[in-house]
Amino acid sequence: MVKTIYKLLFICMVLCSCTATNISKYYFERQTILDKIQDSYKDQYSHKQFSLEFIDKSFKNISIEIFTDTLKYIYVFGKDETRLKDTLERYHLVLQGISDLLNNMRSVHCNWINNLDYYVDQNKNSLVFMSIRPVGFHFPFSRRKYYILTYFPQPQYYDSEGRLLDKRSRRKIRKINEDVFKRINDKVAYTISDRYR
Repeated sequence: MVKTIYKLLFICMVLCSCTATNISKYYFERQTILDKIQDSYKDQYSHKQFSLEFIDKSFKNISIEIFTDTLKYIYVFGKDETRLKDTLERYHLVLQGISDLLNNMRSVHCNWINNLDYYVDQNKNSLVFMSIRPVGFHFPFSRRKYYILTYFPQPQYYDSEGRLLDKRSRRKIRKINEDVFKRINDKVAYTISDRYR
């Protein structure tokens, strides 16, 4: 009996580790929708700075952060609440665009999207930062892991192991939020983190 339990735990750990390390496959299987989310968000962000987050496992409740010149406003809504429409209109965000973005995010379990500024050789750049909640088995009392995708506006440098490099030295590993990112393609990198933002 005890040996059977150990075997089952071992199999579960192997399956979980395979799931956790297979984000490239996840990306390529869903590339069209993930790229569409990134393009839509980037387009809408260019008109008004905001971030979106699903705050529950059922993807029914959202938090939206809206940035103005002086303040950051944080609102929480049910996805289909009428207050969401009123708030988006107030800040000149397009309801249909945000609704489509939320539906696409939910379809791939993307629970957070944001824009992140970074500097290379004192030049300001920005990237789109997506957090995805993997679906599957989760060990009780263990920290949940998230897939983090970064979309850069231009090709990046990577070392022979596929780790993102700091352009300036091309030898130094670049960390984003203290995480090391690995190559999916020239402009998209990923990490697996216990933080989703």
